[in-house]
Amino acid sequence: MKRFIPFMKSDPTVAVVRMQGTIAAGSRGTLSDASLRPLLEKAFRKGKPSAVALEINSPGGSPVQSSLIGARIRRLSDETEVPVYAFVEDVAASGGYWIASAADEIYTDPASILGSIGVISAGFGAHVFLQRQGIERRVYTAGKSKSMLDPFRPENEEDVARLNKLLGQLHDTFINQIKTSRGAKLADNPDLFTGEIWVGQGAVDVGLADHVGHLVPAMKDRFGDKVKFRRYEQRRPFLSHFGATLTSDALSAIEERAEFARYGL
Repeated sequence: MKRFIPFMKSDPTVAVVRMQGTIAAGSRGTLSDASLRPLLEKAFRKGKPSAVALEINSPGGSPVQSSLIGARIRRLSDETEVPVYAFVEDVAASGGYWIASAADEIYTDPASILGSIGVISAGFGAHVFLQRQGIERRVYTAGKSKSMLDPFRPENEEDVARLNKLLGQLHDTFINQIKTSRGAKLADNPDLFTGEIWVGQGAVDVGLADHVGHLVPAMKDRFGDKVKFRRYEQRRPFLSHFGATLTSDALSAIEERAEFARYGL
């Protein structure tokens, strides 16, 4: 006679996705929607996890890629009915915070930096240098706006006004995202959307984060001590293991280091 073996419930699992670096399309950044898509798909859909935890350490980058990544996280969470928790390490600023705001709840280390809800555009002007060297800049366009903000020509007030308008539109989009995702959790603070940053508990106080805490103890507190963790992380390029770094990779690394340096990291 066959014995009946009762159904044994498996231990809960939390899928952990690591997001480290600047945000940009293609090879210009460490994080992009295309590079994270397979990781996020597996994290949410493989084995029906109890939750997805995001380990975020990013100073920001492309607004579009930040929006695409955040939207993908939210969409997968809704489709699979799997909650998302973001855990900020050194920094989740600008686009990094945009991604964190896609989570249901945000955790911060006491020393983590969060915020910088703003938009920035930086460049240089070299027209004086060209003049001193006796070099004449020649530009031919069809359309008066095609050479907007040419760094080798004197700054044009109309170009600056046009750029400020674009930055304002991007800033409004960013603000709307944070207000939609964080809602009533946000404090009535006049500096919230000025590009200001907060540290640890200060971010909780203004509503940019929900708790001060770390991933493993926080998830054990929610799902029990037997919770298991399944980790997903982007692989480094094959050649980089042998020290063969392309020039573009080196430049990207320098740019990324500069972005982290803006926050004293």
